[in-house]
Amino acid sequence: MLNSDELNKFQQVIGYNFKNTDLLIQALTHSSFVNEQKINKKPDYERLEFLGDAILEMISSDFLYKKYPDKKEGEMSKIRASLVCEPALAFCAEQLELKKYIQLGKGEEATGGRNKESIIADVMEAVIGALYLDGGIDQSKRFIDTYVLTNADSMAMFSDSKSLLQELVQAGGLGQIKYEICGESGPEHDKIFDVCVFVGDKNMGEGTGKTKKAAEQKAAYQALLVLKK
Repeated sequence: MLNSDELNKFQQVIGYNFKNTDLLIQALTHSSFVNEQKINKKPDYERLEFLGDAILEMISSDFLYKKYPDKKEGEMSKIRASLVCEPALAFCAEQLELKKYIQLGKGEEATGGRNKESIIADVMEAVIGALYLDGGIDQSKRFIDTYVLTNADSMAMFSDSKSLLQELVQAGGLGQIKYEICGESGPEHDKIFDVCVFVGDKNMGEGTGKTKKAAEQKAAYQALLVLKK
């Protein structure tokens, strides 16, 4: 159960104080938590997620339309899909430490729900929806600009980072790409994998994820940022 100190801390992190904190609590509440409550049941984030998803699509579309005046619809759609996909939103949420504020049921918690990219991405969208209802479109836009669209050029690489890294390394004749597990943590049912990506014999990036594939994708993204400097 979220307490007032945690709610205040999260509001400090995002730089906005809710007039109606029930909206914020709802945005951070998973259905599994609601289902375990016997009395005083509060709503979960799903309706806010629906709203936030639409706002995120509109704001990111407007951003890309203005940023890339020469790109065609298909190109902009592909970039937008990269920016707002589950892995990208979950990655953006890391700077907010969002997952530690999510209210989960005991069963979902036990099966690793706090680290699921799908849940973290849903909560990001729910927070956007809550900000819209409490502070208007300007607050939603500020949040999206700050935490999702800040580095659109590099984030556009995120969803396909392994393929892009392969192309870049091959084109530059930089050697072979190799992914290695460099650490594991957590119980068997809730493993977190740390993966290093090597180009030749040089460690170019590291990533962490619930699956080896997700960790490899993040490691590849870090390597792309290094190689594109």
